[in-house]
Amino acid sequence: MKPDWDKLMDAFADSKTAGVYDVDCTAEGKPLCDANGVRGYPSIKYGDPSALEDYQGGRDYDSLLKFAEENLKPMCSPSNIDLCDDDKKAEIKKYQDLGAEELDKQIVEKEKEQEDAEANFK
Repeated sequence: MKPDWDKLMDAFADSKTAGVYDVDCTAEGKPLCDANGVRGYPSIKYGDPSALEDYQGGRDYDSLLKFAEENLKPMCSPSNIDLCDDDKKAEIKKYQDLGAEELDKQIVEKEKEQEDAEANFK
């Protein structure tokens, strides 16, 4: 599968809207793999980086390319606001209007909540 995956990465190397990458889950990529539920190798994930999904299709180049061309598309984000529904646009605007100082404050608060929950769990 590696040669076909490398060929797919080359095919998307210059894309402005989609990315195809590989991560070594046995080395420096391990934390990323753990955070995304990678349990076996090779694993293929796709979609929103905050909610990746498991790919279940064929592992040959033609199958991978067809899937990528049909599914790797721009998504709602601050840089692609026109792709967002009204609720997401409002949520993005809310955070953009807060300013850096308030955003930093909210991040610190949420990180503290997470640390407290983890400590409570342990």
